[in-house]
Amino acid sequence: MGPCLGTILRIAKKNKHTKVVCIADNIIPHEKRIGDKAFTKYFIKPVDAFITMSEKVLADLRLFDKNKKAASILHPLYDNFGEKISKSEARQELKIKNEELVILFFGFIRKYKGLDILLDAMKILKDSHSPIANCKLLIAGEFYEDKKPYEDQIHRLGLQDNLILHTDFIPDSKVKYYLCAADVVVQPYKNATQSGVTPLAYHFEKPMIVTNVGGLPALVPDGKAGLIAEPDAASITEKIIEFFTLGETHFLPGLIEEKKKYSWLKMTETIQHMANNK
Repeated sequence: MGPCLGTILRIAKKNKHTKVVCIADNIIPHEKRIGDKAFTKYFIKPVDAFITMSEKVLADLRLFDKNKKAASILHPLYDNFGEKISKSEARQELKIKNEELVILFFGFIRKYKGLDILLDAMKILKDSHSPIANCKLLIAGEFYEDKKPYEDQIHRLGLQDNLILHTDFIPDSKVKYYLCAADVVVQPYKNATQSGVTPLAYHFEKPMIVTNVGGLPALVPDGKAGLIAEPDAASITEKIIEFFTLGETHFLPGLIEEKKKYSWLKMTETIQHMANNK
């Protein structure tokens, strides 16, 4: 999109007074392609100021431009998916038993998000003598790539009975059921800047297990709002067991405290400041 957006911005700025503030989830694409660097430079040049969703993205921006005005703020909470509901109500909607232990992988399924690592972790867990060996992994999100390698992995590992698959489009009105039905959200990313799943989990006050990559650890204080794992199956398995040993309520005070930092007011104030001060 760099050439397209860069050209649109140049046209918009021909009036000599329009200011452009970019809210950047990523500066460097997750999946590398030929021309990325040149296209990114073309897009960045007409932008007057940047707001990044993590310090990692801000650092990536500085690889391309060291002088443009920029600030990093936390991604505000998603508040368009409704309010938190009880776990039992959510599970009734999704036909999940109340006694099940449920791990949630939520969002588009893309290679960098590490679902394959999480499936390997589920196999380790299944073969363990842990009391939570039969916990379920709820996969909720569309495939952004070929699903066959994942299907082959699931069959090879014999995980069919350990998974709850909802891999069709999920409308906004249904999102709350998936977050509220889970005990914990796992983000097993192989690389990351930040993730929109994190503020979503904060909105529904759901603990997280995230991998120690990119900006994720800074967004989820270890032991407070969730747990930090290394991006490998053994470490993720260890943290899943640790989570269920501690229990979901252990993390609730920390989640509520961290949630206060994710403000839309701060976002709007930063945009106004950026637009008024080139």
